[in-house]
Amino acid sequence: MEGIINVLKPPGMTSSDVVVWIRRSLKMKKVGHTGTLDPGVAGVLPICVGKATRLAEYITDQGKKYIAEVKFGITTDTQDAYGKVIQETLPSLDKADLERILPDFTGKISQLPPLFSAVRKEGKHLYEYARKGIPIEITPREVIIYKLNLEQWYQGEFPKAVLNIECSKGTYIRTICHDLGQTLGCGAHMSYLVRVRSGSFKIQESWTLEEIEEAVRNNDYSFILPLTAGIDLPRVSLSEVRANAFRNGLPSRRDQVNLYEESNEPYVQVMEREQLIGIGVWRKEALYPHKVFK
Repeated sequence: MEGIINVLKPPGMTSSDVVVWIRRSLKMKKVGHTGTLDPGVAGVLPICVGKATRLAEYITDQGKKYIAEVKFGITTDTQDAYGKVIQETLPSLDKADLERILPDFTGKISQLPPLFSAVRKEGKHLYEYARKGIPIEITPREVIIYKLNLEQWYQGEFPKAVLNIECSKGTYIRTICHDLGQTLGCGAHMSYLVRVRSGSFKIQESWTLEEIEEAVRNNDYSFILPLTAGIDLPRVSLSEVRANAFRNGLPSRRDQVNLYEESNEPYVQVMEREQLIGIGVWRKEALYPHKVFK
């Protein structure tokens, strides 16, 4: 049993909790997730099963899409609704004020990851330092915000906004919410978040844990997608002779490789008779094995 499951993670579970649940349900050890979702966040969480665990990095590297709710006037230490309130201000704010600054948060931006996050520093997670009150210098990271649209505005004592966000991997949405509040001078935190897309995996096609449980009871494993699902890499194919050479760690010249399409990508999916046999990498004019499925 191998492939990828488009799981709809419920709020209240960690990504690791979902992995443990899938292991138990499928009675399999080789299960892993592709990018952590915070416990309070719901949405798309691709889960890799069997050989697919070796492909997790290619799914994690792809872009994400979120629907986020921001609450203005209240700042928390975790930048979301689960943290301790550290500042409260009644903001004099309207929809136009937010719309005016949104373009400044698109494109390539520099982000300071939240102190309460799983980012590692000197071998420890940042949240480990935060919980012990140990000061630590956080290194900014560059992320890309492809799209940041205001979908809904709720005027009130503490105004709220619903944002549609498409971004690169590693983007902290709660930090965007926090930084919006800082820029507007009133503070803010992320009050709700759902991930609606991870790479090519969409929430409309995701499976709840209850649906997976029911399918397993009926001996129906159609929720497990093929190894190639969601991997955004060009494809090439090899003959039986060259495929065997690939499996044994040997390169193939470019004229021995059938290209599905021209691409400048160094890494490719390597197929034999429409079956994925590994990930290859181009070096000069030869295709070398990078990951091999035997």
